[in-house]
Amino acid sequence: MKSGIFALALLSFSLFARPTLAADAIIVMKNFHFSPTNVSVPVGATVTWKNMDGEPHTVASADGLFRSSALDENDTYKFKFDHAGVFKYICSIHPNMRATITVK
Repeated sequence: MKSGIFALALLSFSLFARPTLAADAIIVMKNFHFSPTNVSVPVGATVTWKNMDGEPHTVASADGLFRSSALDENDTYKFKFDHAGVFKYICSIHPNMRATITVK
């Protein structure tokens, strides 16, 4: 009888429990490119950009939602996405560097 109650409690917990951690992502700036260029993350995820180039880069969204300062080699910038959408961004120093984050 005890094992049946435990199994029912475990089943109830698994059906109604929500994950508390989002799947975060890391984007590398290398050779004047963002890699990967298209990333999908869930709402609540934090995206980290890391500059692996010897030149400074920025991360600037087209809609003005987020913008980093100039990142030197090995510097990082983090942003937490708290709502769904498609967010295009560039390096404002090198505008040919373009990428997209989709938040679902």
